[in-house]
Amino acid sequence: MITYRKSMNYEELHEFILLKMRMSHIYQPVMLRNLLENGGECHQTDIAKALTMNDESQIEYYTQITNNMVGKVLRNHGIVARDRNTKNYCLEGYGSLDQEQIDSLIHACTERLEGFLGARGKTIFDHRRKSSGYISGTIRYEVLKRAKFHCELCGVSADEKALEVDHILPRNHGGSDELSNFQALCYSCNSMKRDRDDTDFRAVRAAYDERDKNCIFCKVDRELIAENELVYAIRDGFPVTPLHSLIIPKRHVATWFDLGQAEVNAITQLLTDIKADIEHEDDSVTGFNIGINNGEDAGQTIFHCHVHLIPRRLGDVENPRGGIRHTIPGKGHY
Repeated sequence: MITYRKSMNYEELHEFILLKMRMSHIYQPVMLRNLLENGGECHQTDIAKALTMNDESQIEYYTQITNNMVGKVLRNHGIVARDRNTKNYCLEGYGSLDQEQIDSLIHACTERLEGFLGARGKTIFDHRRKSSGYISGTIRYEVLKRAKFHCELCGVSADEKALEVDHILPRNHGGSDELSNFQALCYSCNSMKRDRDDTDFRAVRAAYDERDKNCIFCKVDRELIAENELVYAIRDGFPVTPLHSLIIPKRHVATWFDLGQAEVNAITQLLTDIKADIEHEDDSVTGFNIGINNGEDAGQTIFHCHVHLIPRRLGDVENPRGGIRHTIPGKGHY
């Protein structure tokens, strides 16, 4: 059975599609339009077919896109739900929409899709071209799954940038099509890697596995509210306000300035996701403070980098003017 959460109404969904939907590819409006056109529920394979434009050779690949990328994003927003048994997706709140609203939402999806394609053109599909020869959907999926759907150089998520499956040792240098000779790179990183370059970036990813057995953030025993490959998030044990959250790199690293770019990207993505979740959970939240203590003299007591995301509400202090300037007493007012 599909478990339903509080659904968006027509106005909220329309606003999400036209204004709040963060698009790195065509997937979200295609999936929503398909659900709207088919009574609010579709099997995952049907959504994959819509994404691939009936390209049968890529159904397997786009089924994973549906479940691990676009489906996950829309589930996190509370817009769709998935039945694990039937593999069907449902648009939550579809039954409350009239036909005029459904048609309007379909038009909104089409508008976002055409606008995205108009701005970016067919280059968004360059990562699927096979100029160096065919790579099966099964191999592509295994490589992406092994990389946990992140670029193995910069760490960017496949939901932000299209990922390419790259030969570590190029074919024109005798490289094989064995799984061990592939790595996942985003199109930006792969465009900088020439065919003569056989750099294996998987070792870069291994550098993020450092842990300290004595660090409380390296062996967290609290419930996670979110995570990705490089960082995780928990609620603060001593919250300043309700839903105060911490975003923490999995690697044992002391300060923000010691982070790698992939970790910075991963923290930024999780901050954005958790902000959206908090706003969806508590509509009294009207602002946020983001804070990091770097060094003992700046108030750091746990020397494992962590970023505070503090929800703010109207009236939670008498005068919020100055915000983080109040870190130094008497300096908040100017």
